[in-house]
Amino acid sequence: MWTMPPTDSVLHLLSFIAVAAQSMTAALAAGRRSMDWAGVCMLGAITALGGGTIRDVLLGHYPLLWVAHPIYLAVAAAGAFATILLARLVHRLNLAFLVLDAIGLVVFTMAGCDVASQVDVPLPIVIVAGMITGCAGGVLRDILCNEVPLLFRSELYASVSVVTGLFYVTGSGLQVNTQLWTALTFALGLTFRMLAIRYRWEMPKFVFSDEER
Repeated sequence: MWTMPPTDSVLHLLSFIAVAAQSMTAALAAGRRSMDWAGVCMLGAITALGGGTIRDVLLGHYPLLWVAHPIYLAVAAAGAFATILLARLVHRLNLAFLVLDAIGLVVFTMAGCDVASQVDVPLPIVIVAGMITGCAGGVLRDILCNEVPLLFRSELYASVSVVTGLFYVTGSGLQVNTQLWTALTFALGLTFRMLAIRYRWEMPKFVFSDEER
């Protein structure tokens, strides 16, 4: 029951790190809402696995990842619970939240593209699947915490996912070493997201009021 997927690729290793990272962001968000420990762990699992679940349902890709490999549920719960114990030792929680969220965004985007490629869908669908996987978990986290999702209020977010996905799928056409390309994509996506946060790169905003009628 507790079998793990193949671990001979960089992507699988990064996937476990991303699951833990996203569940930790959920725990930090839950702590701001004074949730109990069970709620923290549940929110951690929803955040870490929600994007992949939505992707698999839309693509008809079964069984769901966490159903086929329940170890991911354990990793998500453990990450959230560890955050409960360690959060008070972290003095810059906002920075930790953003870094962990960026890790999840980039890795889950690659994982989503990888799954979509396996079910033989057109390239635009592969990119969209990657974006859903990378972004949806964080959106669910913020909605359940009654906050405006980072996707809609922060520096470049979905754009980072799209660029990461495009770069990742390009590797299959270039026939480069898969593990090396995965590591390069991770470095690119994470750097892009952190630079966007540092320099406040944003998409143009649509502002309309009654006074402009």
